Amino acid sequence: MTAEGHPSAAPEVVDVVALGESMVTFLPSRPGRLADVPSFERAIGGAESNVACVLAAAGHTARWVSRVGADGFGQHLVERIAGYGVDTGAVRADPARPTGIYFRTAADRATDAHEVAYYRSGSAASAMAVDTVDLAAARAGRVLHLSGITAALSAPCLELMRELTAPRPGRPLVSFDVNHRPALWRDADGPRVLLELARRADIVFVGDDEARDAWGLHGGPAIVEALPEPGIVVVKQGGGGAIVFTRGTGPGPDGQGGDTAAVARETHSAPDGQGGGGGGGGATVFARDARPAPYADGTATFVRPPHVDVVSHIGAGDAFAAGFLSATLRGLPVRDRLRHGHLFAAAALTTPGDLAAPPARGHADRLAALDDAAWGRLRLGPGWTQAEQAPEEANTP
Repeated sequence: MTAEGHPSAAPEVVDVVALGESMVTFLPSRPGRLADVPSFERAIGGAESNVACVLAAAGHTARWVSRVGADGFGQHLVERIAGYGVDTGAVRADPARPTGIYFRTAADRATDAHEVAYYRSGSAASAMAVDTVDLAAARAGRVLHLSGITAALSAPCLELMRELTAPRPGRPLVSFDVNHRPALWRDADGPRVLLELARRADIVFVGDDEARDAWGLHGGPAIVEALPEPGIVVVKQGGGGAIVFTRGTGPGPDGQGGDTAAVARETHSAPDGQGGGGGGGGATVFARDARPAPYADGTATFVRPPHVDVVSHIGAGDAFAAGFLSATLRGLPVRDRLRHGHLFAAAALTTPGDLAAPPARGHADRLAALDDAAWGRLRLGPGWTQAEQAPEEANTP
């Protein structure tokens, strides 16, 4: 962490840079209304830093770029995130603004039976701007991961997001998680801004439900039609699975076109002819368990998640993005990228809290390589990431 006005040294290039606000979160000691909970335990939360932490735990080099208050909460955030192996040298401490915090109830926040109280207005992270963050550090990654949450924090944050997503020579591959949070937007421009930023990205993660709520779009084909520029669009359907739409060409890591996944020497082919295919030829290719849908510009690959005994939904979306990006950085086929996304998400789903250790790389690779029948029988419960069994024995009945 660097002090305000003291930029870090020239940054090394890492696998992934994640930029965004993280907050200290207070978790209740028992279920009940916030008004009734007598005490809380301290943890951390932040969509972008979650992705960085999971990727670092998975063996990638990762950097988190942000601002925190020059206070104990800011120190706690930086120390915890650095503890996962994330480079925090580009995080700046703001002496005039506090670190954001929030409280939540014990109920699952993926349902309506929960309360969340945010204290982030005027936070140090909301002052992120083109001239208050280390742009060189933010751009020194093979992938730059962003989310729509940052754009909602303030006008300077939105300006920063537009600067980082602007096409330019040498731009890293931009990964964008829409993360539509209606309560954060001060006006009705949120959906329009999110669509604008998504169209400037190379890889887009969006939930089918949030695309419906924000943009009035129903189904993967409608979503990908509204996003003609990104080379990869990942449409998440919760427990129903996820579809990856891939175009053969699109804005590459240099912002000038070419293979969208050149960062990983992508071929857009999947094992056993189940996914991938050519580029821009109008083919539509699905996995065996796909839900057919027209897609004229490239290929579409659908993968169902394994059966999961869910403990908590918190952090699953961030973990999914981390798993998909991990497999992308490693140059794995599209089907396996989805499977790694599902496996990383399963690690979060079977663990309480925002952050969960991902499965060991070899373990995840063995599970991702299962044939379709074995993948369909896979059931994962609490503690599964600690199992180092052969694929035919790994939680398959």
